[in-house]
Amino acid sequence: MGSAAEDRAKAATLPEGDVVRVLLEQHARVRDLFSEVTSPECDHRQAVFDELRAMLAVHETAEQMVLRPVTSQIGGGEVADARTAEETEANEVLAELEKLDVGSADFETRIVAFEKTVDEHAEKEEEEEFSLVLEKCHEEQRRELGQRILTAESMAPTHPHPSTSGKPAAQFTVGPIAAVVDRVRDALGGSGR
Repeated sequence: MGSAAEDRAKAATLPEGDVVRVLLEQHARVRDLFSEVTSPECDHRQAVFDELRAMLAVHETAEQMVLRPVTSQIGGGEVADARTAEETEANEVLAELEKLDVGSADFETRIVAFEKTVDEHAEKEEEEEFSLVLEKCHEEQRRELGQRILTAESMAPTHPHPSTSGKPAAQFTVGPIAAVVDRVRDALGGSGR
């Protein structure tokens, strides 16, 4: 199981804007949010979960739109397919969690199991996919990919949409519309329940 501190330390060794640095920093933030939302002392669980849900939704969408095609192209097709399958499954669980009361015992049990699944997925990305990208893509390519990830995230939906997960064409066509709807819903205080 990785830690936020380890992710930040790895990220700090890479140039600013490098796609792997950007994603490692996001993994660290996701780990921080899981730690907070699962803490018994958390008195603002809904707000923390909403931030976690939004971060995971945009992060995974951007990875599928930008990183996975590159991973496949540089010889990691099986790796890309496995990570996409994991993210599709995670998207479905996240959609289910979004419907639950964050104060319920069911939520508490399911969020802990989900954290373990997301952590295992992040570890596989870091070990298999990120290492491949670092090996096969030069620094300028990785910086360009970092910018593309951030651009995709700025237009990605903030709620899980399992029907488009793993389908880049659907994400490019439906994603921006869903993102606008999601961001309006977020602004109006709609957590999805």
